Amino acid sequence: MPAALPANPRRPILPDVLRPGLTLVFCGTAPSRASAAAGAYYANPGNYFWRTLAATGLIPEPLAAGEFRRLPEFGIGLTDLAKRHSGNDDELPADAFDVPALKRRIARHAPRLLAFTSKNAAQAALGHGVDYGAQPEAWGRTQLWVLPSPSGQARRFWDATPWRALTLAMHALPASSNGT
Repeated sequence: MPAALPANPRRPILPDVLRPGLTLVFCGTAPSRASAAAGAYYANPGNYFWRTLAATGLIPEPLAAGEFRRLPEFGIGLTDLAKRHSGNDDELPADAFDVPALKRRIARHAPRLLAFTSKNAAQAALGHGVDYGAQPEAWGRTQLWVLPSPSGQARRFWDATPWRALTLAMHALPASSNGT
């Protein structure tokens, strides 16, 4: 397989969709080649991300990948562990993941939930093996979750059950003071 594509060293491939007051932030490993080409998160047509958000009730209406900047309307943000590389997880260089930078972004924006959209992303960020669902540890006040990858390439591991559990947890949170 070809190596992952590096981006401009000063610019991320996809912009973070983060702001203070978000209820939930999704964190992937790195943009896929399709996402990098489209300039949008989870843009591969075989990816379950966007249809799962709507099907589980995380968002009230279906969105297309190109509408990713609308997610804060629903209290949701997006980021990746590898901001300057794209490609499959097995193509990424060993230094692609910047866990300290992710922790700084999460500390700065303080979402109530951070959901890793794959075990690979969670294990890289947490430094140990994980199970799907809510994690016993937190980053400050941010609760951590691990979800099955919505990538079409991970189809054999797909299970929407942890995504539905995340939806229930998100909707069970008390309303925040900023309206999200």
